[in-house]
Amino acid sequence: MPLLREPHPPPLAPPPWILPSLFAAFNVVLLLIFSALFFAFPCRWLAQNGEWVFPIVTGPLFVFTFFSLVSLNFSDPGILHQGSNEQGPMTVHVVWVNHRAFRLQWCQKCCFHRPPRTYHCPLCNICVEDFDHHCKWVNNCIGHRNFRLFMLLVLSLCLHSGAMLVTCLIFLLRKTQQPLYIDKVVAIVVAVAAAGFLVPLSLLLLIQALSVSAAERSCEGKCRYLQGYNPFDHGCASNWYLTICAPLGPKYMAKAVWLQRVVEPDWVPTQKLHFPMCPSGSVTQSSLGLGLVTSPNLWLSTNQ
Repeated sequence: MPLLREPHPPPLAPPPWILPSLFAAFNVVLLLIFSALFFAFPCRWLAQNGEWVFPIVTGPLFVFTFFSLVSLNFSDPGILHQGSNEQGPMTVHVVWVNHRAFRLQWCQKCCFHRPPRTYHCPLCNICVEDFDHHCKWVNNCIGHRNFRLFMLLVLSLCLHSGAMLVTCLIFLLRKTQQPLYIDKVVAIVVAVAAAGFLVPLSLLLLIQALSVSAAERSCEGKCRYLQGYNPFDHGCASNWYLTICAPLGPKYMAKAVWLQRVVEPDWVPTQKLHFPMCPSGSVTQSSLGLGLVTSPNLWLSTNQ
């Protein structure tokens, strides 16, 4: 009988998270490279000539920016737990936010009804509370739990880029009469890169500041609510406080895992309990209870 060669298995495709993760790591390396060139050449020359104000200002800005960038890469955007397949999309859940009724949308991937302003990210395959957008620069979603860290990163990047640009320009002005050499070349390269990053970052910071003031989210685009007002808008000062300064509370995942413990004999299903809700009351995003989105397989103790 003729011998047949076994077909070679097809080459394995890289996991879908490899390229986004490499791109996020490349951004961290890019920040390190340009900052190292800046501190090694123009900033070093200014410090050697007695102008220590430049490293004193730019040094802490770099540390602050690097810490914010790395922290945002591994931060929790506000992931909501995955529900149960027993729960179906036919059940209707309605919550009220400042006299506005919101029907909770069913997520087919996570199998639970999403609270208002909670969306499913197709890139991360998770539902994020108070979802704003998916940031490809850090390969992470921006949501309820890390939005203030995202704003901190954009602000620190703007300040760091502006400080590097000003320092390089001052260095080039001091070296105008001297011929072109490696210090001036590096200063020009760093200044061009800093200016190139500063313009879009400043625009992004302005857009995000306007969104926070109006209590809007980037994923909502230009859509407006049917009655012409935003029920999540509490005024400019309150919006900034709720977004930047208000306590985040315990992580949702920890509470969901606690509820999914082994059922004891004295436990009853949540369907037998009634959670009163006043339609005319004001319910904020953080006050949407877990009972609104829990699955039928979650149980609540009657001893508490």
